[in-house]
Amino acid sequence: MNTEKTFVALKPDAVKRGLIGELISRFERKGYKIIGLKMIQPTNALIEEHYKEHIGKPFYAGLVRYFLSGPIVAMAVEGVNVIKGVRQIVGATNPDNADVGTIRADYAQIMSQNAVHASDCVESGEREINVWFKPEELCTNWKTVSEMLIEELS
Repeated sequence: MNTEKTFVALKPDAVKRGLIGELISRFERKGYKIIGLKMIQPTNALIEEHYKEHIGKPFYAGLVRYFLSGPIVAMAVEGVNVIKGVRQIVGATNPDNADVGTIRADYAQIMSQNAVHASDCVESGEREINVWFKPEELCTNWKTVSEMLIEELS
């Protein structure tokens, strides 16, 4: 089984709209294990480290303003093929292109406030988890019911 870790952030617009529980439940219902979870007010330093590949791009200043506008909920999520699965739950970056039933199709109207961030690959997931979480903030030594069932059937 290909167990991976990824980073997910509920962005300021989702937090301000009171969608935290609804959005977290989508990942839990899929059977993914949330190994790290915290609400945090991002700092310039955290945003710069997280989005360092976008520094200097035309949209970067707006992205920083947006992330500084309120708290986010940072999550480290683990599961079988979690990168692909989380990105399916989240939907396309532009809500206009997101499949019906995805978070962005259901809760976002514009791309610049699209409710959620999800890592695009294993390497990004690991790097982003390390930006937002200290190792001791991650709880990995437990099993979800989904994990137990997968092990039982393997």
